[in-house]
Amino acid sequence: MSREDLMAMTRALVAHGLRGTMELADAVVRVPAASYTDPGRFEAERRRIFRRLPLMLAPSCELPEPGCYKAMEVVGVPVLLARQRDGAIAAFLNMCTHRGNPLASGRGKASRFTCGYHGWSFGSDGTLLGIASPQDFGVVEKAALCLRRFPSLERAGLIWAILDPASTLSIETALCGYDRLLAHFGFENWILFDQRTLPGPNWKTAYDGYLDFYHLPVLHANTFGRDFFNRANYFAWGPHQRLATPSKFAQRTGATDQIDLSAIPEADWPMDALMQGVWTIFPHVSIASFYGGGVRGAMISQLFPGRTVTESVTTQYYVMERPPETEEQRQGAHDQFAFLKTVVEGEDYATGRRQHEALMSGLLPEVLFGRNERGGQVFHQWVDRVLETDDADLEALFASAQPTVAAAPALAAA
Repeated sequence: MSREDLMAMTRALVAHGLRGTMELADAVVRVPAASYTDPGRFEAERRRIFRRLPLMLAPSCELPEPGCYKAMEVVGVPVLLARQRDGAIAAFLNMCTHRGNPLASGRGKASRFTCGYHGWSFGSDGTLLGIASPQDFGVVEKAALCLRRFPSLERAGLIWAILDPASTLSIETALCGYDRLLAHFGFENWILFDQRTLPGPNWKTAYDGYLDFYHLPVLHANTFGRDFFNRANYFAWGPHQRLATPSKFAQRTGATDQIDLSAIPEADWPMDALMQGVWTIFPHVSIASFYGGGVRGAMISQLFPGRTVTESVTTQYYVMERPPETEEQRQGAHDQFAFLKTVVEGEDYATGRRQHEALMSGLLPEVLFGRNERGGQVFHQWVDRVLETDDADLEALFASAQPTVAAAPALAAA
């Protein structure tokens, strides 16, 4: 069914492209400026969104084999991801159960984790293996002092976890079937080429940009160009969205030219053409395809709120369908990744900081999302829904979400 969905979306994009039209939301939506600037709301978002919903913490290729681990901090929570002996992934609270000291930092390979404070040791499965000087410490039940485990799921070459050990929300339910579409990237077989971390503005100010093609030929006139497209059709699976340009053209892997999808049979439409555009995973991830060095790649942008309402942090992963085989391909991939740093850090996030600083004046009561900016409308509506939903009702909230894959418009009506 997911491939049929991809075909239906592509038919709609081609048809709108031939007509010179796009899908529009029903009305302009107004969002209170305080939703970006209020410190109390910001803390509620950190607590009720980022500590209750599944978060995409790593692409699978960042932990490619058993023994690989990654330690990270997510909205104040120390997290440890560890690839198990059987290849499964586990997510733990990265705190020794003795005094809470973090066990690991960075990335690496290890079969056990030893606390640098008192020497307690834990297996990669979270089991407490040993207590230093047990004859002096006293009697404790080791089985009750294993690492706290977070709910986690590895699907479509991506790793999710919920930062609440007691959560009853199904990660699969929260993905609303979106993971079946993402699986067509084939990320589980890709490689991690490079990554970096960038500071950014308020997390919603930053994330708005990933949901918006409207700004591309204006803000990015010196990088993408003034003739770049500014229209997008939006497809949604609950809060998760895909943005794609209404056009008959698509990029072809390994080529600098484009193909005219309207001129070839649908059965011959290549998968990368069906996956074009930007794929966002609520509440904090964006995936976009690129072809640096002629090799298919993607930038996965992982965005988290910072410690204050004015800050965020983004890790950019550049993953590739296969390793570059020549120096030209490697340089092309490096050049592509460097170009994207200029676009995001020097244009998107620099503008976002100025925008958010201005909003902090409190003199603009609301911001607008036009009919051509449905992605931002849906995003802010879901932020509000999640904030207003109790823990016990989260499962039902996502279970009731229906995908919206619009049919292609009739060409005869053009």
